[in-house]
Amino acid sequence: MDAPAPTPAPIDLDTWPRREYFAHYRRRVPCTYSMTVEVDVTEFAAALSRSERKSYVAQVWALATVVNRHEEFRMCLTESGGPAVWPVVHPAFTVFNAERETFACVWTPYDADFGAFHDAAAPLLAKHARATSFFPQGPPPPNAFDVSSLPWRSFTGFNLNIRDGYDHLAPIFTLGRYVPRGGRVLLPLAVQVHHAAADGFHTARLVGELEELVAEPAGWLR
Repeated sequence: MDAPAPTPAPIDLDTWPRREYFAHYRRRVPCTYSMTVEVDVTEFAAALSRSERKSYVAQVWALATVVNRHEEFRMCLTESGGPAVWPVVHPAFTVFNAERETFACVWTPYDADFGAFHDAAAPLLAKHARATSFFPQGPPPPNAFDVSSLPWRSFTGFNLNIRDGYDHLAPIFTLGRYVPRGGRVLLPLAVQVHHAAADGFHTARLVGELEELVAEPAGWLR
């Protein structure tokens, strides 16, 4: 799948409020952090149970929607190592080959229209369900972020340990199995974030916006 190659916009360090924090967590104390939460998806799950749309595709789209709202989750590095922001980022997500017990990574250009995104992403999952290579479409574009799914188990903690991963500023998301509790349906979600790109405030806001989006699926689920 081809997509136009965007150009990331360098951040003006002279006016950027997070300049000191970026330098600190990029050079002095390079680190990432992970946050695992349970997202209330009761209305989301109920609406999808009445729809022919695929839940996994809807989950990926919802994540991509809130990610694309915020520059801190669209960040990358320039060739000189400075911070820059992609104009748009696209989700790269896993599809499981049950026969081989392996997975492939596919990607779809982000579209703010859920129906258009679903119509592009769902056939990809079907097409590559028996893929035998890691990246059946070829390498994802540089402005992609990763989403993985563990639909077999719920979890209350999940962390990725990435060797030499301090140049990776894009967030990484891991989805778990729905958890019914007290009449509600909860979705385990782990978010891996580079501290140079975003602080806990930013990640908490992202999760809050995701909860708001999936609480009102009637506004976008078609």
